[in-house]
Amino acid sequence: MSVPSDNVLHAVAGAGGGVLSMVLTYPLITLSTRSQVESKRAQTSVADAVRKIIQREGVAGLFAGLDSAVFGISVTNFVYYYWYEWTRSAFEKAAATKAGRTAKLTTVESMIAGAIAGSATVLITNPIWVVNTRMTARKRTSENASGPQTAPSTIGEIKALLKEGGLKAFFAGVLPALVLVINPILQYTLFEQLKNILERRQKRSITPTDAFFLGALGKLAATGITYPYITVKSRMHVAGKDEKKVGMFESVKKIIENEGYAGLYGGIGPKIVQSVITAAFLFAFKDALYNVTKAALQRDAKKIKA
Repeated sequence: MSVPSDNVLHAVAGAGGGVLSMVLTYPLITLSTRSQVESKRAQTSVADAVRKIIQREGVAGLFAGLDSAVFGISVTNFVYYYWYEWTRSAFEKAAATKAGRTAKLTTVESMIAGAIAGSATVLITNPIWVVNTRMTARKRTSENASGPQTAPSTIGEIKALLKEGGLKAFFAGVLPALVLVINPILQYTLFEQLKNILERRQKRSITPTDAFFLGALGKLAATGITYPYITVKSRMHVAGKDEKKVGMFESVKKIIENEGYAGLYGGIGPKIVQSVITAAFLFAFKDALYNVTKAALQRDAKKIKA
């Protein structure tokens, strides 16, 4: 029995870590997404938003779209980490052949690896996130309905999208999503460079606890910088049939005209909290899952050989 390549192990660990961290923080995703797609006039405080969701939809409303989100994050993280680790391995092998240079990613190499992985991930997984955003925002559910509302099903949302706009509807917001590739680029570049500094100073590999705090710091910086594009992408995902032709820059202009610059930052409070906590848990879980899985596979391989 051969041990799978590091690329696959990192991809599997990233998918598992992403699922665990998302489940823990999903109510914050719901609050942030609904704030992003609502106009400024409709937005309320976090406490009021939670109360309104529970009154209308029950506690389950805080987890609207969780099934598609779990599927989406597992695919997203698997694809991202596979391509990121593949690109990183290529750079490190090239670096190891050059005299006087350690096999560690430079800042530029980290950014290139993130760009390749991020672009591949966006193009493959955008349809999943369009469905998830619409389910989370309850786009097709009447706001005036009394009592708990029935959650839309994933299959029902897919059928509605096909009916409204065909296959093209599943790629709504893909341009701002590609622009948002800068988010993981910033996040993982900062993480990698801080990781390299920490490992050089302490002369050891980072622990899951180290990864937790480094991941949180990287995500805090990345989300703060790119949040307006996150808002635009979410609104394009839930746009009505007549709104789908509006481009990214027109969407930004429209939000500013109607709601001011503050409209670009709707829901940033819960989003920052959710993103930072999710990223921190993701990096911690990923490192732990990677170490445990690799050790278990190596033990099994030795037993088979024996």
